[in-house]
This record gives sequence, structure tokens and C-alpha cells, in this order.
Amino acid sequence: MPFASLGLSPALAAAAAAQGFQSPTPIQTEAIPAILRGTDLLGQAQTGSGKTAAFALPLLQRVQEARLPGQRNVQALVLVPTRELAAQVGGVLRELAAALPSPPRIAVVFGGVSINPQMMALRGGADVVVATPGRLLDLVEHNALRLSEVGLLVLDEADRLLDLGFADELQRVLALLPRQRQNLLLSATFPADVQQLAHGLLRDPVRIEVAPAEAGENGAAAIVQRAIAVDEQRRTQLLLKLIKDEGWERVLVFVATKYTAEHVAEKLYRAKVFATPFHGDLSQGARTQVLDEFKADRWQVVVTTDLAARGIDIAQLPVVVNYDLPRSAVDYIHRIGRTGRAGESGLAVTLVTPASEAHWHLIEKRQGLSLPLEQVAGFEPTEVAPPPQPGSGTGGIKGKRPSKKDKLRAAGLLPPLGAVDPSDQSPS
Repeated sequence: MPFASLGLSPALAAAAAAQGFQSPTPIQTEAIPAILRGTDLLGQAQTGSGKTAAFALPLLQRVQEARLPGQRNVQALVLVPTRELAAQVGGVLRELAAALPSPPRIAVVFGGVSINPQMMALRGGADVVVATPGRLLDLVEHNALRLSEVGLLVLDEADRLLDLGFADELQRVLALLPRQRQNLLLSATFPADVQQLAHGLLRDPVRIEVAPAEAGENGAAAIVQRAIAVDEQRRTQLLLKLIKDEGWERVLVFVATKYTAEHVAEKLYRAKVFATPFHGDLSQGARTQVLDEFKADRWQVVVTTDLAARGIDIAQLPVVVNYDLPRSAVDYIHRIGRTGRAGESGLAVTLVTPASEAHWHLIEKRQGLSLPLEQVAGFEPTEVAPPPQPGSGTGGIKGKRPSKKDKLRAAGLLPPLGAVDPSDQSPS
């Protein structure tokens, strides 16, 4: 099915082809006509399903149709949870818009960098703004932009927007928008807070759900998954052996903390593997540089926290390694979804220690997996798993029982989650 058959203009259909979109993915097939009709949309799609283009293409067409000559009022607003996702969405919009005879002006704004250049860039106005909520509100308070004429609102990665404590800022943004507008809400998961947001935001939405298995050659089906048992203290040595013995040329390694990212990257570098850390304590300039250099094959390994689990598209990334297990079973899918994209095959390897084996089996169960737990000669685990603790039946998976901090917040002994920036996401 060609893109033109979905109602896109010839210029945008050609732009999609020029960007390598051979044919619409399932979410694009359903979403593009609905968005062009002006209806609200509630979309659930996993990473790699083509959801960015699913809203970017019709958004650009609707903005083109609504623009008046000489005006640069914000017609469309895309809210995202992280700086990296803002840059990626903005890049897709700009690449597609470049093929239009009169391209709309697209502004991408986020925190972590000086606000002054962004204010200067907005002096000429903008038709489309891609933003993290905090920086958007800062710019509004500085009178750098107005949102009173926004006709199309997109909430991308809505579950992460709320998970990162943006609920209050999101409500402040919504209060600045006109009541009559089109709303698109896209989320990988639909916990209760996202369902509540969708209920209050959307009017008779078209509902689209694309399961991972339906994502075709862009989805999880293109990823070979392995689990390897190893003692906790020998994970770095095993990772080094796998990199060298299996000839991995580019690897994204997920760890639990910023300290571990620094520590593992340093050990690999000392072993003559070009490795570097990536986490929220790096400046925005440093984060951008690491990603650009990784995409250009200047780094063999990037060791990262979950900062890189979403909103980062690295073409032809062959291998992802879970050095530490994610807290959330859903985040496992987002992590491994960094590989196996755009029709390429990928490999996801999870290192399972005796202490984390029960947690791993819960992730397997919730993701419908059943992987043999491999052993590598010379790295057979000898540690003994600790006995289960009372009340630990969920294995510590996020969202199934309150953490200690959750209990302290409920007792009023800690500030609400949205009162401070989460420690490692650096979203705005």
C-alpha cells in the first residue's frame, strides 16, 4: 500500500519514500487517515513500530493546510519526556518538511542548555514546536511563544511523561491551549494515570493498538534474545569475552546506575575496547556528542542507564546487552528495542546473576518469553541465590508494589515525585 493512498499529499508521500519508508507500517496505516480527518487518537505502539512518522506526516499536512501567509503562530505542539526524544522527533519532522514547497518552521526546545539561543530562534515565530514540558513553560513565561492558537497537540511517550513526574507541568501546559483542538496521545503502556489522562483529554478518539509481534520487520520479532547465567562479580569479564569472541562491532550496554556506567565503561576501555558512559549527569552537549560519535562508529560500546531506553534511534545497532536487569518488565522491551530496527536483525543478551534469576523469570513471564539460561565455559555461576524475603513476591518489578520512597511520600516525609527532577532522566 503506497503512502499516497492514505490521503497524504504527493509531496509528503514522496518525502516518506525519500526517508526510506517503503510502505506504511500497521500504526501508520491506521493513524494517518484518522489524523488527517481531524479526529482525536489514542495509540499504543511499541518501539520500532513507526509511530513518529505516523503522527509527523499528517501533522505536517494539517499545518500546511491551516497556515496563513506571513503568520508564524504555533499550530502544532509535540510534548515529549526527554531531550533525546525531542531532538529525534524534531529531526524527523524537519527531514520530512524539507520536501514541502513551503516548509513550516519547526522549533525544538528542551532544558539542560541555555534558554537564550532558543528564545532568539523563536523571534521569527514557529509553526510546530517540539518540547519538553519544563522548558516550554519557561519560554512561555519569557513571552518567547504563545500557545493560544495550537490546533493540534501530540503527547508522545505519555507513560514516560507521567512516570517522570510531569503531571503538574502537563496540566499547566493544557491550561494554555485553546479548548478546540485535535489531541493525539501515544504511549507504549496504559497504566491507570495514562488512562485517566486520556479520558479527560480525548474526545471520541480512534483507538489503535499495535502489539510488538505485529510490528512486522521493525518490531521485536527481528530480535534474537539470549540469557546467560553468570556471577555478579564476573559480568564485566564475560561482557569483554563476548565482545571479542563474537566480534561485536557496536554494542549498547544497559546498567542500573550512573556509577556502574562509569565503572564498566572504564574497565572496558582499559581492556582496549573503545567504550564510554552515557547518563543523566553528562551535560547536554556531552550527551549529544556521545550519541553522534556512537552513530558514526567512533565508539564500539556505550554503557548507559535507562536514559537511552527510549527515544534514541541508532541505525543498524546490532547488539544490546542488559548488564543489569531493568526494574520494569516493560522497560525490558524498550531496551532491546534499540536493536532490530528498520528491517535489520538484532541481538539482545541479558546477563542473569543468581541473585537476579527470580526477577528475570518474572520478566520472562510478563513478556511471554521462555529463554534457555545459557552458560559460557569458564564463567559458570558459583554464587548462591539469596533466600526470598517476605513480601518480595513481585521480585521488585516496578509498579507492582510500593517502594520505600513511595511509602515515605505517602506518609508526607518526602516531597511528591514531581517536586524534583528524577535522578537520572534529566528530561527537561
